[in-house]
Amino acid sequence: MLKLSKLADYATVLMTLIARDATRVHTGQELAERSGVPAPTVAKLLKSLARGGLLQSLRGARGGYRLARAPARISVADIIAALEGPIGVTECATHPGGCTLESGCTTRANWRLINAAIRHALEAVTLDRMALPLPKARDEFPLTFHRPSAQV
Repeated sequence: MLKLSKLADYATVLMTLIARDATRVHTGQELAERSGVPAPTVAKLLKSLARGGLLQSLRGARGGYRLARAPARISVADIIAALEGPIGVTECATHPGGCTLESGCTTRANWRLINAAIRHALEAVTLDRMALPLPKARDEFPLTFHRPSAQV
């Protein structure tokens, strides 16, 4: 099963909360209360996101965190990469030479294609989009994907 880690999911929730009010500084405690994510986990994630260049950390009595750039310039892919490194569904998609079967692998090119599609989809969804209210219809989807026609 392809699955986003719980920490990457929580980080996306936190970044979305910050993006909804991007003009002010947010504290870890406030974000923990608003998100329901435990405060120690929030603190860990905020530090990782700041190290990844997505948040600015401000010290002092009015300190906290704010976005390092506009919500439209931060993608879900950026958030995942800040926590987990390069996005890859297989080892060879991100680290060529890491698999002993690589030289004779007949599926590698297709896995790389799949990996690129997933990465592009995650890059296409930015924080400003994540911060929008939910669409009225569940079937609304802003991205268009080409599906190969079924061969008969």
